[in-house]
Amino acid sequence: MEITQTIAATAVVGVGYMGGGIAQVLALHGYKVALGDVDGEIAERARVRLVDQARDFEARGLLAAGAAETIAANLAAAGSIEDAVSTADYVAEAVPEDPVIKADILRRISSAAPAGAVIASNTSAIPIGELAASVTGPGRFLGVHWMNPAPFIPGIELIPGPQTSPQVMNLAEELILALGKTPARVADTPGFVANRLQFALYKEAARIVEEGVAAPSQIDAVVSNTFGFRLALFGPFAIGDMAGLDVYESSYRTLEKAYGERFTPPTALTATVEEGNLGLKTGRGFLDIDPAGRESLVAYRDTAYARLSQLRAELGQAPGL
Repeated sequence: MEITQTIAATAVVGVGYMGGGIAQVLALHGYKVALGDVDGEIAERARVRLVDQARDFEARGLLAAGAAETIAANLAAAGSIEDAVSTADYVAEAVPEDPVIKADILRRISSAAPAGAVIASNTSAIPIGELAASVTGPGRFLGVHWMNPAPFIPGIELIPGPQTSPQVMNLAEELILALGKTPARVADTPGFVANRLQFALYKEAARIVEEGVAAPSQIDAVVSNTFGFRLALFGPFAIGDMAGLDVYESSYRTLEKAYGERFTPPTALTATVEEGNLGLKTGRGFLDIDPAGRESLVAYRDTAYARLSQLRAELGQAPGL
């Protein structure tokens, strides 16, 4: 199967909150977007909603001047899913997170789209290999996992299935970069990376509530003002390397005594510490940070945290929380 060489015409199938946001981003960056949903009437209502929402974003300074008109010029409602994808080089599937629904829609998309069109599922957790069984030409199929709200969250996971062509992965990555987003290639496992981490945190937070250690509002206050605050700027490995991996291992030992094997130190961590690689203070950790750049990194960190604190003070407390 010959895959398209460039992406110009696109389609979004499933234009609710998630799919609508994806469509806005594509349209804002100059791609023609056909909106496909249950029928043409629903697709047209979505088009009107997305343009109105873009005008509101622009009025509030969340999008640049003229963004709404660009989005309006590039969005078009299709009469059916098949019409939406019929001339697309790239199709984003964003229907509800139900394997049966997704399988049915992917069959319809792959039957109606051009043979070389790239088909991307926005699944949050369903393995791409499982969904690929419903796609004609699975070499052109991959996962492209956006996060809500799509216009403003920069990170996107790219997940290949067992038959995904390297060319398709490269095309998808080029597209995501052209949209001003940050792609990360991850393996095809349930939940991928973002949701596996996110739901692990949620489960432990719920367990803390069940144990009566803290109320949900207090847990949110702890997370958003401590390690969650840091996570807005750095990932867990960068934070660990800056803190010291020996400190992490020691903390795990304390937690393991109290809570059991779910807090047993990870093998990768203990092995790294045993090798004497403790992170920034020894010049090497999981990320192999260059010791020569230590002072610059610390200065960046301090400036970034101070600026984030200022932004939070400017924004104030989130309404209703």
